[in-house]
Amino acid sequence: MMSDPPCISETIGNNVVFDMLLVEGGDFNMGSDDEEADGDEKPVHPVKVDSFYLGKYPVTQQVWQTVMGNNPSQFNGSRRPMDCVSWRDVQEFISKLNGMTNKRYRLPSEAEWEYAARGGIRRRQDGYLYAGSDKLKEVGWYSKNSAKETKEVGLKYPNELGLYDMSGNVWEWCNDWFDKKYYQACHEKGRVQDPQGPEQGVTRVVRGGSWSNDPRYCRVAYRRNNEPANRVTFLGFRLALSRQSVELSIPAFL
Repeated sequence: MMSDPPCISETIGNNVVFDMLLVEGGDFNMGSDDEEADGDEKPVHPVKVDSFYLGKYPVTQQVWQTVMGNNPSQFNGSRRPMDCVSWRDVQEFISKLNGMTNKRYRLPSEAEWEYAARGGIRRRQDGYLYAGSDKLKEVGWYSKNSAKETKEVGLKYPNELGLYDMSGNVWEWCNDWFDKKYYQACHEKGRVQDPQGPEQGVTRVVRGGSWSNDPRYCRVAYRRNNEPANRVTFLGFRLALSRQSVELSIPAFL
């Protein structure tokens, strides 16, 4: 039996704490060739991801309020995930958070997000349809069980890495620009090391599905996109942190 992944607990403001779990790097096949897969989920292609840290939960309203001093969410609750925040809003939040913590928090790449949602090196050999289960009701809030609103984070089962709410609740911004043909470009290169998405674009990648969606949109392979300035009630985010930046921030003692 594998032990729990290493965890970093960050304390900000008035003793507000959030946890980042280590996602050990490895190889995986990104995308899907299932019957219900859309064209932009194909072709399946090999990707190698370096180790990184990812938020145990989507960023909550309590954490956002502590950093930004406001709360634009439609569904209020300190333990609920942020909603109604644009990609650009998130960049402002991250900049302020990094100033408070002296770290380099960021959004995950699309490849990091999918690798983590699938369970990383701890994933089941044949994989799950959703993040941690083939039954969405066990791990996520979606159209049939959400009562048309977000829910507090961590109420469903986590995936193999101990990450909660990666399927359903809120869509999560990724750092990448979106291009429906990007997977084909990766496939032609062979195994890709830490892909960061197209160099430019109009919209950004969002992943995971939300409280308003049917199950097919909450699959770990499903891709969607949104304009960086959009603020909608079903869209939030999760923090990432490079492992190297964590190691560099730890003082060395002789």
